[in-house]
Amino acid sequence: MSRTQLAIALIFVVPILWGFNFLIARSAPGVIAPNALAGERWLFACVLFCAVAWRELWAQRRVVLADWRHMLVLGALGMWICGAWVYIAGQSTNATNMALIYAISPVMIAVISRVWLKESFNAVQGCGVALALAGVVHVVLKGRWADLAHLQWEPGDLWMLGAMISWTFFTILLRRWSTPITDLARLGVMSFAGVLVILPFAAWEAATGPLPVWSVHGVLLALAAAVLPGFAAYLGYTFMLRQRGARGRGALPRAAVCGRDGLADPGRAHPRLSRGGAAAHSARNLARQSALAGAGSSAAAIASSTRSSQTNCSFSRTSAGMSS
Repeated sequence: MSRTQLAIALIFVVPILWGFNFLIARSAPGVIAPNALAGERWLFACVLFCAVAWRELWAQRRVVLADWRHMLVLGALGMWICGAWVYIAGQSTNATNMALIYAISPVMIAVISRVWLKESFNAVQGCGVALALAGVVHVVLKGRWADLAHLQWEPGDLWMLGAMISWTFFTILLRRWSTPITDLARLGVMSFAGVLVILPFAAWEAATGPLPVWSVHGVLLALAAAVLPGFAAYLGYTFMLRQRGARGRGALPRAAVCGRDGLADPGRAHPRLSRGGAAAHSARNLARQSALAGAGSSAAAIASSTRSSQTNCSFSRTSAGMSS
């Protein structure tokens, strides 16, 4: 399998892996504090990344040390804000709001990539992305567009908005700040940097909050977040980003929010969900005609996120059983 074929295959895998993070976010309240969960998640993920890439990290230690400022910024954006803030939002907002907010990120990434990175973006590509995003919203709303008029915004939505903006700049800077080290090694360093950023906030939570820093259930949640939406999803995402560019990959993992809606609220399944898949299929076809992988990845992610919401409901029930 070529690198391009692998990148295309990951289009269908990464959104499913990322969808588990929302299941974890919905299971965490009352078990482990948000910053503690994010810190433990990226500590475990750092161990995984470095266990594989330690030889390279040692050989390239001067390169890593010279690039510490970039790594610290990326760790703050991608590991702390896109981790702990999502877990904080999960305490006070619902899955639909979270999905709708994150659906904006592909547009922001496309615009900033065009203005800042000078990446090309024509009208046909824009139509492909717009139609793909319409498919995202259609799936999130279960085909009931009138529900937009009755949405109630919660305090957690501001945390989600901040996380979405952070993800946008994480994606752009990850592309802009090139490095000679491999994705595995880079993610190991970013994870370590993220832990350093999270540490004082986790310490503050431990000193002022009622939840324990360490518990069996909390550690299990952190391990799951480290392996699936951490190690596996971020590695797949950075590989695709390296292959196809910021604009093309920006929409992909966060389209998993459609799957997250089903993970968090499995009882809300609706027959019209299949129409979202049809909208995604149309968007994917248009994007393919434009020969632009960015729009294509967004549409494919919608289709895969639909499958994610249908197949992962059992995981939500299992988690409910664990918490009880």
